[in-house]
Amino acid sequence: MPESYWLETLGCPKNQVDSDKLVGTLRADGYEEADGPENADLVVVNTCAFIEAARQESIDTILELADSRRAGSRLVVTGCMAERYGSELSDSLPEVDLVAGFGVPVTLRRRNSFDLLNLPRPAAAAPWAYIKVAEGCDRRCGFCAIPSFRGKQRSRPADALLDEVEALGDGVREIVLVAQDLASYGLDRTAPQRVARPKGTPRPIVELIRAVAGRVERVRLLYLYPSALDNELVDTIVETGVPYFDLSLQHVSRPLVERMRRWGDGGRFLDRIAMIRTAAPNAGLRSSFILGYPGETEEDHDALLAFLEEAQLDWAGFFTFSEEPGTYAAGLPDTVPAGLALERLRECSELQDRITAERRAAVVGETMAVLVDTTGVGRSHREAPEIDGIIHVPTDLEPGRIIEMQATDAAGPDLWAEPVGAAPR
Repeated sequence: MPESYWLETLGCPKNQVDSDKLVGTLRADGYEEADGPENADLVVVNTCAFIEAARQESIDTILELADSRRAGSRLVVTGCMAERYGSELSDSLPEVDLVAGFGVPVTLRRRNSFDLLNLPRPAAAAPWAYIKVAEGCDRRCGFCAIPSFRGKQRSRPADALLDEVEALGDGVREIVLVAQDLASYGLDRTAPQRVARPKGTPRPIVELIRAVAGRVERVRLLYLYPSALDNELVDTIVETGVPYFDLSLQHVSRPLVERMRRWGDGGRFLDRIAMIRTAAPNAGLRSSFILGYPGETEEDHDALLAFLEEAQLDWAGFFTFSEEPGTYAAGLPDTVPAGLALERLRECSELQDRITAERRAAVVGETMAVLVDTTGVGRSHREAPEIDGIIHVPTDLEPGRIIEMQATDAAGPDLWAEPVGAAPR
């Protein structure tokens, strides 16, 4: 009887891609998916280590699975925490049978390392799929430890990415491109295949978007660094029919942004947003922000609140600062008390919840193309999978179809919609 596995994935969409590729290796090794961790011969946890809260969630999940797994099963920890902390994690978690960093086999059978980024993956089970176009990051943001364990940016060849799109199957209607610094795809300082581009040649990310758009109905991008968002890239995204912009802003106060070792300020960000809305008035916009970064003042916080009111983003996520060992921000003076940072986060969240609800209500009556993800649940161009609100659709609509629908109601982050021409339900 074949051995079985259970894979638990934590963290961002990039981790989900890694898990998909691990599933490919597990199936190649003869494993079958179990119906739950308590029935698996091999339990794998793909961890996140981005901030302290993510690390704690990873530890809690590992311990929970260690308690619930059946006798004789094997527990393996992989992903960012495994790569970043290695032997330290092994020593502190005796419940774990193996801590496997990137490229280390998790099955306890294979002995040869592999390149996780370029492994094949199984066909997609949903009508959408993430594609990781690069690993690592060449930027050195003050708060981020990712380059220390993911390394410098390493872009994948375009032909390999397009082959992966094809391999995901005909049922995939939307491809979501992800990377730490997506707009810099193909511009790696360390890429061995990098060559000088003739003047006037489109940027590699533009060429990639166009190539993927020629193979699936929808292309969506996650994580765009604002300084790299020029007219060419905006126009290319709009031309795909999915004008969705996930802008990595983090804060808007110029002194604080500089202390984060990043580009921009509120005024420049508003200019970028205006440029997007000129090209696509119905564009969906998302960003994320850090509250309580060392040196953040009340004036900085007020500037962020004013920016949110003026920018009118569709979606925004807020996080309190997490001091990451080895980063520029670790040990900076003028720390912000945790309670104050949390209060600032609550203020921003309450404001953005209102803005999101108002923007969703404004969509009622609009006609849009909706991809039915699962029974009763769909998304238009405004909603990224697993991150944003959803559209409730009739349960008799077949998943995988893209249907012209009219928004009929809104509540908080969600919409309700009916096919155009259908009788009201």
